[in-house]
Order: sequence, then C-alpha cells, then structure tokens
Amino acid sequence: MDLSFEQYIPTDFAPESRVWIYQSNRPLNIGEVVEANNVLQDFVEQWATHGKANKGFARIFFGQFIVLMADESLHNVSGCSTDSSVRVIKQLEELLKVNLFDRQLLAFVVKDKVQSIPLNQLNYGLEHGFVTPDTLYFNNLVQTKQELLDKWIVPIKDSWLAARLKINTTV
Repeated sequence: MDLSFEQYIPTDFAPESRVWIYQSNRPLNIGEVVEANNVLQDFVEQWATHGKANKGFARIFFGQFIVLMADESLHNVSGCSTDSSVRVIKQLEELLKVNLFDRQLLAFVVKDKVQSIPLNQLNYGLEHGFVTPDTLYFNNLVQTKQELLDKWIVPIKDSWLAARLKINTTV
C-alpha cells in the first residue's frame, strides 16, 4: 500500500497550521470520495472567521480519512468557524451514511490495507499477532501540519498507544 500523502499537503501553509482528522468507520467508494471532496472544497472556499476568509484545505486520504487544515498565520479560526467545520462533517456523515466521530475506532495498516480495530479490542489484536508494536497506526490526534507530516502514520510503538498498551519500546 502506497502511504505517501505528503505531496497533497499544501506547501504554502505554515507548519503550525491547525489540523483536524475525521476517520470514517468504513472505506468510501470512489463515487463517495468524489462527492465528499466536492462538499469539502465548497466548504473551504467559503470558510470564514468574522467575515475574513480562512486559508483552508480539506481532502480525503486513503478513502477513509478527512483531513481539514486551517493556516492561522494571518488570523485565528474562531469557535464559530470551527463549529461550521463540524457541521459540514456531520453533513457528510448523513450524506455518506458513515460515522466520522468514533474516536474509539483506530486505524492501522494490516496486510497492505487500512484496517480498523476498536480500542477495547486492541490488546486482543496484539496478543494474537493481528497487530504488532511495528504495525503502522494512523494517529488521528495530530494537531498541526508539521505533526501530520511527521507523526500521522507511525508504528504503534512510537505513538501514544505504546504507553496505553504498556508496550516495551526499549531494544
């Protein structure tokens, strides 16, 4: 599975640009991705804070992750603007019949595909070899463009999950 995504991230956004990632509970088909990307593009083109246009970016990656980004180097995104972004994500949930707010559903690269595992079943997955400390994990908790580029797709052992699962990260 080709995990390169960096070339699609805008280079003219500041490294500290805010990022929100929403993971679908299932893969989207190509028609759904096209439809959702159109909704997201329309949203970022009109996204504003107190009448000032936000410098925004939105795209679906790997058919399952919505990445929304706001460059706040000119002005901060207000609470109302953040609320409007949540509304568009909820609109997509209804349109696509998916769940985009389940933070207990974690995504990994297993057998060259994105696979989801509920957090409460992760220890079972580790114990039975479905995932290992080296399995790549989509860390949807990244908050900035730089973190997205550096820390979004990382081995479990290099993520916050290592401490949660008490994975020994020393060699």
